[in-house]
Amino acid sequence: MKDTLKHRGMRNHLAQVLINKGIADKKVLDAVREIPRHLFMDSSFEGHAYQNKAFPIAANQTISHPYTVAFQTELLELEPGQKVLEIGTGSGYQTAVLLKLKVKVYTVERQLELFKKTSIFFKKMGYRPKQVIFGDGYKGLPKEAPFDRIIVTAGAPEVPKALLSQLKVGGRLVIPIGFEEQIMTLFVRTTEKEFSKTEYGSFRFVPLLENKN
Repeated sequence: MKDTLKHRGMRNHLAQVLINKGIADKKVLDAVREIPRHLFMDSSFEGHAYQNKAFPIAANQTISHPYTVAFQTELLELEPGQKVLEIGTGSGYQTAVLLKLKVKVYTVERQLELFKKTSIFFKKMGYRPKQVIFGDGYKGLPKEAPFDRIIVTAGAPEVPKALLSQLKVGGRLVIPIGFEEQIMTLFVRTTEKEFSKTEYGSFRFVPLLENKN
């Protein structure tokens, strides 16, 4: 598949849809306008790539709604050069959005099929996260901690304590919490031992399952 003027026009339309839904961060919207989402999906979905919908990808996972990607990214309040941990690489689209905002991305994927496929795709497309790791997102990435920001792109029944512990003081963690339906939740580490918590609307994600192997 190629990236054409038609695709760019569709991305501009999608960005306007997100503005109408309340996304205001110009850098996030610019990333949506620039990143060819259709290339992150199966070619059979190409014609629908710039609708505000989730679509299936490998390993029974999905590529999230563009609004969800934009909303989570906006909540992070990113600054260039920050160290960001992403739990759930998936198709790599959220990773690409983070990279467009000039942060250092460490991304973890627990599905081996997706990990292999997306790792190859990143190299082909010239996306360069600091690390792409196959592993259990519940454990975070202690070797690289602490992080300025952590984003979880799959539903979790509760916030993993390991992720909270790997956040810098002043850092922000965005995670959808719940079972069948999740509440988007923002944690801000206010001191070494304290966190503030803010809940937003309900979303629906594929669950983040702990790897028992």
